[in-house]
Amino acid sequence: MAEQWHKHDMDLLGGRRLRRTRRTAWSRAMVRETTLTPADLIWPLFVIEGENQKTQIRTMPGVERLSVDLCIEAAKQARDAGIPALALFPNTPDHLRSENGAEAFNPDNLMCRALSAIKSAVPEIGLIADVALDEYSSDGQDGLVRDGEVLNDETVEVMIKSALVQSKAGADIIAPSDMMDGRVGAIRAALDASGYEQTQIMAYAAKYASFYYGPFREAVGSGSRLKGDKRTYQMDYANSDEALREIEQDIAEGADSVMVKPGMPYLDIVRRARDNFNIPIYAYQVSGEYAMIEMAAAAGAIDRQGAIVESLHAFKRAGANGVLTYFALEMARELTQ
Repeated sequence: MAEQWHKHDMDLLGGRRLRRTRRTAWSRAMVRETTLTPADLIWPLFVIEGENQKTQIRTMPGVERLSVDLCIEAAKQARDAGIPALALFPNTPDHLRSENGAEAFNPDNLMCRALSAIKSAVPEIGLIADVALDEYSSDGQDGLVRDGEVLNDETVEVMIKSALVQSKAGADIIAPSDMMDGRVGAIRAALDASGYEQTQIMAYAAKYASFYYGPFREAVGSGSRLKGDKRTYQMDYANSDEALREIEQDIAEGADSVMVKPGMPYLDIVRRARDNFNIPIYAYQVSGEYAMIEMAAAAGAIDRQGAIVESLHAFKRAGANGVLTYFALEMARELTQ
């Protein structure tokens, strides 16, 4: 009976055995559809004041905030590992945070000093500057607030000023992460008019109002001061078609590349973006995703290294050109061994 079933089964398959190519490591490598290299990875760094200073982030085991001099050393390590770019996020001191977020366009702010110092010491590595007000505002919102409403056009005006001082300080890519309407076009026009026509814009085009950002907000010091939520400007996680409209709009306004954030819970958005737009697409493996892998591994629930590698391949398989990930340095070194 078993022999008859086997013959019938093989007849239906036409003699095909799909497991043949999976049988050995060399064969699996030969037919692998998705590859991961250090050039696919962008390393986010959290910057703090001081010298030779590093502070732990409670909800992100293994990730530290670094003073500017230590960021320079991190940049050298990234360069040597083949990582093409860093994404910088400042933890602005409390006394410099305000309702109007004016520290965002102070040419001597923490972000600008970090950009300048790293670019001077490690000119070979690209620098991506976050542009949003949550790192500078006293209420933790990404925009200016009046009577409980997050203002769009007034926020864009501040973001333009911030983008200009960051470009002057050495930013290669301006990354508006706020989700205000029209900010990509306004920043592009301002950059071009000020002689920064070579500065790229990586637009956080499909950024969702997600619960996966908690550890990041702790890292930049905005979480405990956040009043309300960000649902009036970041996207509803129930929506997919809306993401395509947002991406299309940012491309029309002059974005050089676009971002989907968060990452793995939104791989369907990465895939739809890849299928619909001919533009570099990046995904952010956000702090909550990082924390879940680390904490699950610490609990013995998953294999840490295997989960990291699998998750990063998932981004590439979905269509991302690259991934912002806190595992970047570790992974880049692993890939070049």
